[in-house]
Amino acid sequence: MTTVARPAYDRASLTPGIVHIGVGNFHRAHMAVYLDDLFALGQDHDWAILGAGVRQGDARMREALAGQDNLSTVIELDPAGHRARQVGAMTGFLPVEPDDAALIEAMADPRIRIVSLTVTEGGYYVDSTGQFDPTHPDIVADAAQPSSPATAFGAILAALVKRRAAGVQPFTVMSCDNLPGNGHVTQNAVVGLAELYDASLAAWVKHNVAFPNGMVDRITPATGPHERELAQGFGLTDPVPVTCEPFRQWVLEDNFPAGRPALEKVGVTFTPHVHAYEAMKIRILNGGHAVIAYPSALMDLILVHEAMAHPLIAAFLHKVEVEEILPHVAPVPDTSIPDYLTLIESRFANPEIADTTRRLCLDGSNRQPKFIVPSLRDNLAKGIVPEGLILLSALWCRYCAGITDSGAVIEPNDPSWDALTTRAKAAKADPAQWLAMTEVYGDLGSRPEVVAAFTTALNAIWAEGTEAVLRRYLAS
Repeated sequence: MTTVARPAYDRASLTPGIVHIGVGNFHRAHMAVYLDDLFALGQDHDWAILGAGVRQGDARMREALAGQDNLSTVIELDPAGHRARQVGAMTGFLPVEPDDAALIEAMADPRIRIVSLTVTEGGYYVDSTGQFDPTHPDIVADAAQPSSPATAFGAILAALVKRRAAGVQPFTVMSCDNLPGNGHVTQNAVVGLAELYDASLAAWVKHNVAFPNGMVDRITPATGPHERELAQGFGLTDPVPVTCEPFRQWVLEDNFPAGRPALEKVGVTFTPHVHAYEAMKIRILNGGHAVIAYPSALMDLILVHEAMAHPLIAAFLHKVEVEEILPHVAPVPDTSIPDYLTLIESRFANPEIADTTRRLCLDGSNRQPKFIVPSLRDNLAKGIVPEGLILLSALWCRYCAGITDSGAVIEPNDPSWDALTTRAKAAKADPAQWLAMTEVYGDLGSRPEVVAAFTTALNAIWAEGTEAVLRRYLAS
C-alpha cells in the first residue's frame, strides 16, 4: 500500500468563506487543491469551501462525498510515480433542491465572500454570437419566479437581493470554467437575467458586484472503474476519486472587493493580463485537444496518449499548431509560446493520464466556436486559407455522422447529437450544409474559399479515410 497524504491542518478549524457551485472532478483537482495547500501553511482557515449544485449530477456527488466527510481523493498521475492525497478544503455540501433555497440562504450569509462556479462551458446560456441568451427556457423560467430559481445565476441573484436588503456587501462571483473572458460572460448572465425582471437590480449588480476573469488549467479525466481501482491501490474505497496530471495553473485578476484567500502563496498568478494567458491556453491547449480528438476517434484510437504516439496524429497536431494557431497568439508575460506548445504536447502524451479521445470529442458544438473558429478567422483575416483547421472541421463533421472509418458506431457525444448527425449525413452529399450552422461558423459558410476547402477535405475523408487524408495534408 502506498502512502496517502492527509490534510496537514485541523479541519475543525475551517469555516466557509466560499460557496462553490458545481463540485465536479476539475474543481476538486484544481481550486480545492490550491486551498488545501494554503490551509496547510496555516493560512486563511476562514476561506473553506461549501459545496453546492443545481443539477441532479450534483446531488449524486453530494451523496458520494457525504459518506467520506467531504474528503476528495486526488491522484496525480506522474509517469515517475503516482501520488495520492485526500483534499479537505470542503467542509460541507448544501442540499440540491429544485428552488435552490438552501443555496440562496448560504450565499446570503455574510461569511461567504466568494461564490465560484464550474458549470461547464455550455452552462452560461450564450447564443451563437457568444452573448447571453435571454430567451433560453431556463432563463425565462427563472425570470418568471425570481424567488425560487432553478439555475445557478438565478440563485446568485436571489442571494444578492437578500444581501442588499440586509446591508451586506456583495460577494465576488468567480467563474472557474474554461471560457474566454469567463468573468465577463458570468457578469452578462447574472446582469442579463436581472434585466428581465428588475432593471434597477441589474444596474446595481453591474456597478457593485465583482466578476474577475481567470484562466484555469489541469487535465482531469472522467472517473470510471480504472480510477476507482487506482484509489483502491492506495487503500481507499472512494466511489468518486479524481485523477489528474501533475501540472496545474491558475491565473486571476485581483478583483475581490470582499476579500480573498492569499492564493499567490501557493502558486496562483494574479495579473491584469489574464486575457493573454487565456487566449494562449484556449487556442493552443483546447484547440489542440480538438485537433487530435476527431481524427483519432475516426481511426479508433481510444486513449489520448496512444493517439499522441501515432505519428500521423502527433504530426497533424504539430503542423496545425505551428502554422495556423501559434502565429495568431499574442505575447504572454514571461512565457515562450513555442515552449508552451512543447509543454502541451508532452502533457497530451503522458501515458499515465488514460484520458480518452471520446472525452475530447464531447460537446463539439459548444467547443468548436470557442476553441477553433477564432483561429480560423484570424488566418482568413490575413489572407490565409487555413487548410489544417478546415480539415479539422471536416473531421468533426465526419465524426458526427456516427461511425468511425472502420464502421464502428459512435455513441451520442454532444447535447445536439441528433441534429448534428442529421446534418453530417446530409453534408456527405452537400458539404456546405455543415458550414451553414451559423451558431458555430457565423458567416464563414458564405465564404467561397472556406466552402471550397471544406468540400475538398470532407469528400476526401469519405472517399479515402482519415489516415490517407492526414498523410496527404502532412506531405503538402
